Amino acid sequence: MNMFAPTAGVALEITRVFDAPPERVFSLWSNPEHVKRWWHPNGFATAAFEMDFREGGRYRYCIRRGTIDSWAHGVYREISAPDRLVFTFRWDSGDALHDADTLVTVTFKAQGDTTLLTFRQEPFASLERRDAHAIGWGQVLDSLAELIATGVHKPASSEM
Repeated sequence: MNMFAPTAGVALEITRVFDAPPERVFSLWSNPEHVKRWWHPNGFATAAFEMDFREGGRYRYCIRRGTIDSWAHGVYREISAPDRLVFTFRWDSGDALHDADTLVTVTFKAQGDTTLLTFRQEPFASLERRDAHAIGWGQVLDSLAELIATGVHKPASSEM
């Protein structure tokens, strides 16, 4: 299930159902080696992902297409495993498609053996900027779904 819902105040909201419990889906957001495998839109690779996964900790990453690198960074504001993750997001490039700091809130809700993930990012300066991010984040979440479908993400029993 993939839903993009326009909301007041130029916010982006995407909901997805993932075929894994919230603990497993959340874990894929908390480990840089896992994140590197899925945090990129189509046609890009995640070339680097550095994270200090704690409230107040920072992250910085690079997505690469060919010889072009795009860097972004942010700060983890709230980490409530396995239910909620809140962080800032900002592109380093500063071109017209990229906004100043936005706030991203990701919630993970159990639905039987699956997870309803709600991704919200705000505020955007315009509908065009929001819609550009909707495409990119939709593809990033597609990559996450593909990783989950492979089963490669499953932790060893000692990690559960």
